Amino acid sequence: MAVQPEGTPCWADAMFSDVEGAKSFYGDVLGWTFGESSSEYGNYTQAYVDGKAVAAVVPPMPGQEGQSSWCLYLASPDAAATATKIKGNGGEVLMEPMQVGEFGTMALARDPGGAVFGVWQAGTHEGFEATGVPGAYAWAEVFTREPEKSDAFFPAVFGYTAKQMQDDAVDYRMYNLGEGTVLGRMKMTDEFPPEVPSYVNLYFTVENCDAAVAKATERGGILRFGPMDSPFGRFAALSDPQGASFSVIDMKTTQGDMPKTTDV
Repeated sequence: MAVQPEGTPCWADAMFSDVEGAKSFYGDVLGWTFGESSSEYGNYTQAYVDGKAVAAVVPPMPGQEGQSSWCLYLASPDAAATATKIKGNGGEVLMEPMQVGEFGTMALARDPGGAVFGVWQAGTHEGFEATGVPGAYAWAEVFTREPEKSDAFFPAVFGYTAKQMQDDAVDYRMYNLGEGTVLGRMKMTDEFPPEVPSYVNLYFTVENCDAAVAKATERGGILRFGPMDSPFGRFAALSDPQGASFSVIDMKTTQGDMPKTTDV
């Protein structure tokens, strides 16, 4: 897979205090198998679907223990230049660009609305080896209470163009690179408890949404929303037993017409 254009979602990982528990849960729910943990890189452990890398799990570094959460990485040809743009557009760099052996260079950042994301400059590790197949990454959305901040920030840093969904019920915008939509942005409503910060929600592909939800809740996950049909697929939002939020989507089971959008 070639290196992705700047701003393309290219990788995902999460810190878990109980890595073995996370491996067991996601192995059951998403069918992941796991490689050897890399002790040289903090026991970073890659997850695979049919032998293709789709994500990774890692124990927290000392002092980093806290709420588990998934982190989406956006591709960059130059992580240092991207970090400069992040700061110049009101974002915060939480971890300055750091080289990870020959694999690439990573940084962690927070947008002005509070959503945390990663930046990945590929070396030998170009990112997802599969997407859109069961168990692999499908889609992601920035959930934010301050959409105007995110809507100014992400296009300024990553060169996105944007389309606003014509729907009075939700404030939803799609960020595009060229002809392709790469990321969504959803305004958080009052349904979200005030203590839930802005975040990036990842969707993983599944064969059957209801079966995945049943397996996840059986294993101690919590159903947050859905399952619900949409023109994009049947999806549901969950939290895993360690509190990390994620969604599952069956993109084959679609219902309704694609929403109309307006260029903004």
